[in-house]
This record gives sequence, C-alpha cells and structure tokens, in this order.
Amino acid sequence: TREGNDLYMEMKESGVINEQNIAESKVALVYGQMNEPPGARMRVGLTALAMAEYFRDVNEQDVLLFIDNIFRFVQAGSEVSALLGRMPSAVGYQPTLSTEMGSLQERITSTKKGSITSIQAVYVPADDLTDPAPATTFAHLDATTVLSRGLAAKGIYPAVDPLDSTSTMLQPEIVGEQHYEIAQGV
Repeated sequence: TREGNDLYMEMKESGVINEQNIAESKVALVYGQMNEPPGARMRVGLTALAMAEYFRDVNEQDVLLFIDNIFRFVQAGSEVSALLGRMPSAVGYQPTLSTEMGSLQERITSTKKGSITSIQAVYVPADDLTDPAPATTFAHLDATTVLSRGLAAKGIYPAVDPLDSTSTMLQPEIVGEQHYEIAQGV
C-alpha cells in the first residue's frame, strides 16, 4: 500500500530501519490491506502479536507493539462471522467480539523474560465511546487518550479530551494525593 511504503521509507530515512544491517534495525512491520479477504485481515494483528511474543520470549527483549487500527481487527472479525452465518449481536457486531478481543489483548503482557507494551489507534464509529467495538477494546487498556474533533476545529492541539481520556494509573498511591484530588475535581 502507499501508506505502508511511506512508513517504510520514513523509517529508512530516519535511520530506524538500516537496510545494510537489518538485524540492527530491531523493527518488524506487518501489513494488512483492506482489499484482502476478512480472514487474512483478521490475522494481521495476531501475526504481529506472535512476532512480538517471539521477540519477548525467545530473544528476551522488551517490545513496543503499535497497532493501527485495532478496529480493523474487529471489522474483519465481524465479516468472518457473517460469512460463517453467525447471528450478529449488539449493533451488528459478531457475537464473539469479547472473546476475540480478549484473545489478542490478554497476550500483550510482561513475563520474566521481557515485556510487550502496546500503543493502539482505535477508530470510534460516530465518535460513540459506548459503541461495542471501542468499549470492548478500552476494557483491556491501561490508558486511553481520546482526541476531540471539537478541540481540533478550534485549533487546539493536541486535541486531547481530558474528560473522556482515562488511566488506571490515576491512583493516589501512584500520582500522589494532590494530583489525584485535582483530577477527581475536574
């Protein structure tokens, strides 16, 4: 894809990818295209995660896993479910949404040999944070940073909505009592 090629070229130009010594790069890219069958698209995230687990468990490395966009995993799962003739559940999503999301998200974890930390872009249909796809995703995340179209329209960048954004780290034992109290008062 054009976007995939652009990303690769940017990583190469910035030195993140070194084609002369590819082992030095410490980068692996897994792409899926929207014109591929849903079964293939559904496996893209799982393939990337399997690679991250290999780097964590065999190479004993700490891994940063970027997923853009986890909604594509959900969308592909919904299409596979329809092809299998399953009755859709809430808002037309597959009845296995929670299980499929959990099977991916719960593998993103630390072990004694290394860790996987993930940063995921999440498309939110109609900006509805209660939509089952993003809501199921958010249930597995330690923190969410919600971007606001309204703030962006006003020219405020980064357009982060602090009221919709969340973090499990917002605990008085972690951030301190004063920080916690101020955040709770907002």
